[in-house]
Amino acid sequence: MHSGAFVSTDRERGFTLVEVLIALVILSIMALGVAGMFGVAIRAVHAARNQTSTAALAGQKMEQLRSLTWGFDPNEQSLPVSDTSTDLSRTPATSSGNGLNPSPGGTLNANTAGYVDYLDQRGQWVGTGTTPPQNAIFIRRWSIEPLPTNPNNTLVLQVLVTTVAREASLVGPAPAQRPRYPDDALLATVKTRKAK
Repeated sequence: MHSGAFVSTDRERGFTLVEVLIALVILSIMALGVAGMFGVAIRAVHAARNQTSTAALAGQKMEQLRSLTWGFDPNEQSLPVSDTSTDLSRTPATSSGNGLNPSPGGTLNANTAGYVDYLDQRGQWVGTGTTPPQNAIFIRRWSIEPLPTNPNNTLVLQVLVTTVAREASLVGPAPAQRPRYPDDALLATVKTRKAK
């Protein structure tokens, strides 16, 4: 027995090169998985932002449509009064449009003059017409249809907001009924004549 000196009977152990390489491979696989989750999260945030934007822009146009005159004139023996001249496809609105006149068929499926406008990424109006301007991100279309059971007094108002990128991805002729995509917003309501 030696006094004062420590003698180790066990070999000091360290990591071998193989163990280090295995640990690096495992860490690399985990890092790739985490990076993939970041990509999924970024796409989800982008989709949620588009959904929020399209819903807000659809609500804005619906409020503009609902604010147009559609009622009865109490001073003229309850004759109907309707806004038939406001152009909501321009900002600010002008008096050279269609107001609440029924829209032609298919205005939710295709860009129809007087029933479409285009907005930038901040939701600011950038134009109207059948072709989106280059700086347009969103397409906002609307339709105005008389309710079949009460066509003289009740309108069905619909607003669809989609993205220019979504529309560009669609190929072939427009279907009779446009499918609704996850990043679209479609609002519908009825407007009934009321005495002022």
